[in-house]
Amino acid sequence: MRFRVVVALLALMPVAAAGEEVAKIGVDWVGNDVIVEAIRDPKVGGVTCHLAYFERSVLDRLSQGNWFEDPSNSAIECAQTGPIDLSQIRRGSDGEDVFSEGRSLIFKSLRVKRIYDEANQVLIYLAHANQITEGSAKMAISTVPLFAAGAEALPAN
Repeated sequence: MRFRVVVALLALMPVAAAGEEVAKIGVDWVGNDVIVEAIRDPKVGGVTCHLAYFERSVLDRLSQGNWFEDPSNSAIECAQTGPIDLSQIRRGSDGEDVFSEGRSLIFKSLRVKRIYDEANQVLIYLAHANQITEGSAKMAISTVPLFAAGAEALPAN
């Protein structure tokens, strides 16, 4: 029965872009690392986000007694890296998942959500922890303007 519940929960998780590791920085003597991944928005060509997060070592897991969970802290920065095409995105204030990565065995994930602020011609990327049992206030935000100062805005599709 438990197996079926786990499979059902995994099936409900959104499918999102995979990140490409670009850096792994050791931060202490026990082997904890900060990982930096490049995430290309799968529906908006021309936007790449760099997401940094903490990855615990085996020694840290042993000393803390929590084997199955990494911290929810993250940082994100996004930039235009090519021509931007908005024709495939979902509009609305609830945004759309771009990236998701597990931070515990099954109950917590680190997610990046894209929100289109059409009135201000900005793409907003929000990195946040998602937990099944309770929410988390740990988040980071980055914005990508859709036109340069003095230029005309891109047409809304």
